[in-house]
Amino acid sequence: MARIDETRPFIPVGIAVLTVSDTRTPDTDRSGDTLVARIAEAGHTLVARAIVTDDIAKIRATVEAWTRDDAIDVVITTGGTGFTGRDVTPEALEPIFEKRMDGFSEVFHRISYDKIGTSTIQSRATGGVANATFIFVLPGSPGACKDAWDGILKAQLDYRHMPCNFVEIMPRLDEHLKRTAG
Repeated sequence: MARIDETRPFIPVGIAVLTVSDTRTPDTDRSGDTLVARIAEAGHTLVARAIVTDDIAKIRATVEAWTRDDAIDVVITTGGTGFTGRDVTPEALEPIFEKRMDGFSEVFHRISYDKIGTSTIQSRATGGVANATFIFVLPGSPGACKDAWDGILKAQLDYRHMPCNFVEIMPRLDEHLKRTAG
């Protein structure tokens, strides 16, 4: 059963938050604020935060740059996961995933279903790994950000979470690159 092992040390990770929106500003970005507050409350480090428009090239360029920053272990995006013409965050980021995290989407939808019912199918939340960096693509509502953080990310980004967590595998995320380099 999942639990926190208090004998293990807490290891803070570096996190970047990207809000994808044509209309939000630093003063109106409630979803980004929700994530930043939870990151700080958990004891992690906010390394970067930005807002970009719903533009595939801008989204991808920002996230790819962050995955090359050694201080950033995790990128969380919020916004652009729906079905309208401007919702392009999955299209921007899934092509850079070296590995997809299908379970993230499945668990997110299970949690979301308990709160908003079948409306959860209107989100294309996804996750993956690129350049040894975890990437999570969340819907743009504060409620969805709370659900993803409280129900999944808070535990998986805590080294003390048992039986396993993302933090303990972070040093091995780039093994495939090391094998082919020599």
